[in-house]
Amino acid sequence: MRLARFISLWSKPNAGPARDGTGAGEQAVALCRSLLSEHGEDGGLASETLRVYEALGPSDRGAFFDQLVNEFSPDPEEVGRCGDAYRKEPTPAHLSRLLRAAEPRRQELFRRLNLATGGTRTLVEMRRQILGDLGQHPSWAAIEADLAHLLTGWFNRAFLVLRRIDWHTPAIILEKLIDYEAVHQIQGWRDLRRRLEADRRCYAFFHPALPDEPIIFIEVALVHGMSAQVQPLLDPESPVASPEGANCAMFYSITNCQDGLRGVPFGNFLIRTVADELRREFPRLRTFATVSPLPGFLGWLAAKARRAEADPEEGSLAGLMKKLEGSRWLGNKELSVELEQQLIPLCAYYLMNAKHGKEPLDAVARFHLRNGARLERINWLGDTSAAGMQRSASLMVNYVYRLDEVESNRDLYSREHRIQASRQVERLARQSALARNGASGKPARS
Repeated sequence: MRLARFISLWSKPNAGPARDGTGAGEQAVALCRSLLSEHGEDGGLASETLRVYEALGPSDRGAFFDQLVNEFSPDPEEVGRCGDAYRKEPTPAHLSRLLRAAEPRRQELFRRLNLATGGTRTLVEMRRQILGDLGQHPSWAAIEADLAHLLTGWFNRAFLVLRRIDWHTPAIILEKLIDYEAVHQIQGWRDLRRRLEADRRCYAFFHPALPDEPIIFIEVALVHGMSAQVQPLLDPESPVASPEGANCAMFYSITNCQDGLRGVPFGNFLIRTVADELRREFPRLRTFATVSPLPGFLGWLAAKARRAEADPEEGSLAGLMKKLEGSRWLGNKELSVELEQQLIPLCAYYLMNAKHGKEPLDAVARFHLRNGARLERINWLGDTSAAGMQRSASLMVNYVYRLDEVESNRDLYSREHRIQASRQVERLARQSALARNGASGKPARS
């Protein structure tokens, strides 16, 4: 689009803030075409395109995404011709033409939008919106894949900056920690301050394009001995201990702050970088471990219990679930002991055998195992909060990061999806009622 045409577009009466029904979606698409033209690298045009996009209402935004799929995808015929040429004569020139033909024009569009001030933030938000609506608009998966590909490169470890968060960190970032915390809700400023005292650490990755936005943050308690319960670590009234006496760093909360960066693999960099930072500051630290939730355990157990009516061998699970209703059993010592004896082996079986494809069904387990951790211990009454009771009937898990084994564990898991677990957890899994059903000749289902 020439300059005169650009001026003409923006001199039209409806060029103000976009509203549904005004054709603003097509206006945004027209600017995208211009941005990809020979004059498209102008940062001013990229900024105007972002401005129009950000003002789109829901229906215009949906039409805009549809057009990104329809108009800015590769031409199958051209890809086929280039592929045939490369098959017949696999030269670098033919390969280059094939790669150019196969790359969606959307990717170059997003690269040019990213040059504008605020472009990265807008593209992260765009992916968040698309991820939220993929169920209703499966064709948008093509846009999501392009954004995921580009954001993975733009947010690689070379561009991320590790910063320690303490009480002197600007209030705008501290407020965001309170808002973003997804594992153990921060109950106001007093709670936050306790999490930032001398025997605690909080670190976050930041990106130069989002200087006041934590990308992911991790909370650490410096303690003596591996913690089995999270409540003592979260207690805002707990006494502050000397960090020099600690021999264990407990990672008790890891929060990905940006939904638009879901799946971008920087969590493993964070854990290893923080562990190295802590070891430099406190040479006496010997253990780096988590006290982690089991967000899907009771849901999985309830689903198996529902099958019990048609499956006498799993009938005991239905009775178990009835005993877990509410939290009255917490005050009943005899019932609590009975539930502990049944639930811990079932939890070990769940972690070792319940699958999502080839990986564990439990999302937290997938995260830590991908990062090279070892499944170490299952803890009864690990989290007695309302959320902990609802998710896992109080159970929590310790994953241990042995720094000299992380790389080999990660490689084994990547190649074979092999779960590195302690002998105790492996033995408990074999002792569970579900494993015994499988051993009796009937397949143990997950």
